[in-house]
Amino acid sequence: MATKERELRVNRQIRAPEVLVIDADNNQRGVMRTFDAIALAEEEGYDLVEVSPNANPPVCKILDYDKYRYQMEKRQKEARKSQVVVKVREVRMQPKIDVHDMETKSKAIKSFLDGGDRCKVTIRFKGRELAHTELGKVVLDKILAKLDELGAVFTLEQLPRMEGRMMSMMLAPSKGKKQQQSNP
Repeated sequence: MATKERELRVNRQIRAPEVLVIDADNNQRGVMRTFDAIALAEEEGYDLVEVSPNANPPVCKILDYDKYRYQMEKRQKEARKSQVVVKVREVRMQPKIDVHDMETKSKAIKSFLDGGDRCKVTIRFKGRELAHTELGKVVLDKILAKLDELGAVFTLEQLPRMEGRMMSMMLAPSKGKKQQQSNP
């Protein structure tokens, strides 16, 4: 917002010697000297605002600058309101996880996915466990199976892979499948 305001030049800030003028009723007035265009805008009680500085000649519009700025801020606020922020949640576990703990972690992952967040499932290996990374892969496969049992709707965004002493996979909520399930 602030950068756009700085880009817009108003009245005496306009540097071009000639500009294409559009009046308050959106009628083209043609190309005229900047000084004459500013005088015309002041005569009507408005400001001369450079809306397209890169055109040849630059396009300027006669309008109420404060009202224009207010409308731009209002549009940007509406755009921010409709934005959806997706968080990445992380669930950590070890390769020697108990059945009950796995169920609890699966339910937590399901709630994250149902809430619209992405989830990173991580297995930490300690000491000699690092020699048996296939156990971590088995745990991640069991988690995926549990999520299917719980009815979680997700897509596997990143396959399980090793990152140093950790094996992780990324899950994302699947919007298409969720809508299909709610329709029948």
